[in-house]
Amino acid sequence: MVSPARVLAGLCLLVPIVVVLWVPSYSKTSPEFGGLPFFYWYQLMWVPVSALFTGAAYLLIRRDEAARKAASAVSGPVLPAQPSDGGRS
Repeated sequence: MVSPARVLAGLCLLVPIVVVLWVPSYSKTSPEFGGLPFFYWYQLMWVPVSALFTGAAYLLIRRDEAARKAASAVSGPVLPAQPSDGGRS
């Protein structure tokens, strides 16, 4: 089942990809930052920002997994099916 945390984690992973692949939004030279044209420093800025988004997605998934494990522990263990003995007694 897809939980809201998993959807949010997926969005956290999708945002940096879409932003960096949308080249027309940053294909310009101004404003400059530290002598670097906008095109370069904008891409470099997304390296640590992408790491933050990826870390947030990891934490969301980890929290969701813990919640699922706790919920399954409360509802009881799932027992495996008993093997049939082939009609032998």
